Amino acid sequence: MRIKRTSIVLGLIIITWSSVLYFTFSYRPIYSNEAPDLDRQIVILEQGISEQFKKNNDMIIDAQKLLELKKKGERGQSKSIPIELQNVKIPVLVFACNRISVSRCIDRLIQYRPDPDQFPIIVSQDCSHEETRDIIQKYGNQVSLIQQPDQSDIQVPPKEKKFKGYFKIARHYGWALNQMFFNFNFSTVIIVEDDLEVAPDFFEYFLGTYPILIKDSSLWCISAWNDNGKEGLVNVNRPDLLYRTDFFPGLGWMLTKSIWLELYTKWPRAYWDDWIRDPLQRKGRSCIRPEISRTRTFGKSGVSK
Repeated sequence: MRIKRTSIVLGLIIITWSSVLYFTFSYRPIYSNEAPDLDRQIVILEQGISEQFKKNNDMIIDAQKLLELKKKGERGQSKSIPIELQNVKIPVLVFACNRISVSRCIDRLIQYRPDPDQFPIIVSQDCSHEETRDIIQKYGNQVSLIQQPDQSDIQVPPKEKKFKGYFKIARHYGWALNQMFFNFNFSTVIIVEDDLEVAPDFFEYFLGTYPILIKDSSLWCISAWNDNGKEGLVNVNRPDLLYRTDFFPGLGWMLTKSIWLELYTKWPRAYWDDWIRDPLQRKGRSCIRPEISRTRTFGKSGVSK
C-alpha cells in the first residue's frame, strides 16, 4: 500500500513539473512590428503556472483522500465481512400479528445489522391489527411491510377449536415464505418472530454459518437458539462453539430455497414446527445450533401462552 501511494504521488509531481515546463517553453511572447508588451506576457504566464499548480495540488489532495478511503475500506472488510460473502444477500423475515412490542424486535435488528442492503428486513403481518401495522410503517424505508391477505376464518375440527391460532400461524408461514422465495426470489432467509430480541453478533453468526448450510447437504437449517442454553449450562468462554442437532430449535433460524421447495407443496395446516421435526421431513438431516443463544424471547402472551 505504501509503495502504491508513493508511486501515485510521484506521478502527480511529474505531471505538475511537466505542466510548468510546458507553460514556460510553449507560451512565448509574440513579437510584432510594435514594441512587445513583456510585462503583460509575464503576468499571463505567471497566472497560467499558478492555476496549473492549484489544479495539480487539488489532484494530489483528491488522490490522498481516495487512498485513505481505500485503506479504511480494506481494514473494514478484513475485520468484518470476508470478500467472498460481501455479495451475499440474506433477508430477515419478521413474523408479526397483533403485538405492538414488535418494535423491540425491529429496533435491535436495525441497531445490529451491519449493512441494510445485505440484510433487508421484511415484516410480514397477519391479523390486520391496525396499531401494530402503524408501528411497523413508522420505520419507513428501514423495513418493508407485507401483509397476509387471507383473513378468512379457518374451519377446524371441533376438538381443535381452541387451537385455531396454530392453523392461522401455519397459513401465515406458508404464505410469507412463498413470498420470500418465489415472489422476491431470495435464495436464503433468516426467520424471526415479533417477540424475539437478537444479540449484537446475530448477523455475524448467520453470515459465518451461511457457507456451512450451503455446502453441507446433511444440514437443513441454522438456528440461533440453544434449548438448554441457560446460565450454568453453557460455557460462557466459548461463544464460538457450534453443534449439530437432530431437533429443530427454531427461534431465529435460517432456511434455504432448496429446502423450501421440498416443503411448500405439503406444508401442514397447523402445528408447523412439530411437523417440521418429523423424521419424514427431516430425512436424517441436522440443524446447527450455538453453545450460547443469539436470541431470546420477551413475549408475555401469544397462541402458545
